[in-house]
Amino acid sequence: MPESASILVLTYGTRGDVEPFVALACGLVRRGNKVTICTAERFGDWVKGFGLAFAPMSNASLDVIDTPDGKAMIDGSSGLLRRVTAGIRLARGAGTINEAMSRDAWAAVQSTRPDLIVYHPKVLAAPHIGEALGIPVVMGLLQPMIVPTSNFPPVGLPRLTVPGYNRFGYSLVRLSYSAFRKSMNRVRTGLLGLKPVRSGREVLLPGGVGPIKILHAISPAVIPRPADWPPEAIMTGYWYLPPGENYEPPAKLSRFLDAGPAPVYVGFGSMTVEEPASLLRIITDALRGAGVRGVVASGWAGFDCIDIDDVITVPAVPHEWLFPRMTAVVHHGGAGTLAQGFRAGVPCVICPFFGDQPGWADRSFALGVGAQPVPRRKLSAERLAHSIRSAVNDQSLRHNAKALAQVLRKEDGVALAATEIEKSLHS
Repeated sequence: MPESASILVLTYGTRGDVEPFVALACGLVRRGNKVTICTAERFGDWVKGFGLAFAPMSNASLDVIDTPDGKAMIDGSSGLLRRVTAGIRLARGAGTINEAMSRDAWAAVQSTRPDLIVYHPKVLAAPHIGEALGIPVVMGLLQPMIVPTSNFPPVGLPRLTVPGYNRFGYSLVRLSYSAFRKSMNRVRTGLLGLKPVRSGREVLLPGGVGPIKILHAISPAVIPRPADWPPEAIMTGYWYLPPGENYEPPAKLSRFLDAGPAPVYVGFGSMTVEEPASLLRIITDALRGAGVRGVVASGWAGFDCIDIDDVITVPAVPHEWLFPRMTAVVHHGGAGTLAQGFRAGVPCVICPFFGDQPGWADRSFALGVGAQPVPRRKLSAERLAHSIRSAVNDQSLRHNAKALAQVLRKEDGVALAATEIEKSLHS
């Protein structure tokens, strides 16, 4: 390995997609590497706050989330027809957005001249850039959705006892990347000087770059590594940020925590909703119905400020600081929030919206660390209150959550991932 390797980390998505890669970048820097994070421009100041070099990508893909069509797609309370038509309209612009992201990634590569690229699969151009430059690329995955196994389907797909179903699910995931074949081929031929690819699988995993090491930022205590995975599929454990020892919470939050028993956290992260006031009423009614105090994160839903005796809303607060101070956490089931909830050692209630979230909700319940999930489309004050009461009062859930946290705190996913990345530098 070079004495100070130059590593470019390409990631994109919401905070939950970016934070684990920031944690990995910090770990790589601690080992003497020179690391640049390239992601959406809106995260620039936050990324630079960790002392990392930053290269921007357009916010365009994230901005879509705040449009009426974006909210309809995410908010499970929308009717099926509305979500389908919204999805069709959004798909029409996906190729253009992908090309813009690819140009931003290429610009970052030109300015940093990396020895290796680590990337989130949402940055589709990354392995194609690696192929063009002849440098190694390493994929980072927050969900087991790409490497086929007979053990389980891609997270988010229902579990069915149908022969061959599990592996077939991964074929469907790879086929879905065919939607980006035309836009990626414009990038390959026009920007990178490469031959076109012919399938969705080659969009995701272009053959010209060789076998791609795929690091799964997941604990084997949550999902054991399948025995039928190939050697390049590695499960490292979660990628956590170092603890924010100097974090100072808002005075309102400190007073609230000191004023009574540990509350329940409720937050849906980057999930946008069409009627935030209605959802906030459901949350507050559920908390009161369960007889607990509540800390509600305003998040991307944009909940109005509440400051009453038993419930408050707060802006973004580091989960690694807040969750251990809760008696239970209610959230959407995003992979990043899920990992922080598991490590906090308190039971959860998952209210999945879409994508991989229903799979994580099922997994939390199966592990015995989560109460009965309440999907967004079925969310009511009564259902949520019932699950909150279970999370707070069920001693087996509390015991299991603490036991899982003890295992996770002994793991060092960042160190294992960094070691694998450094192996790829001189393999």
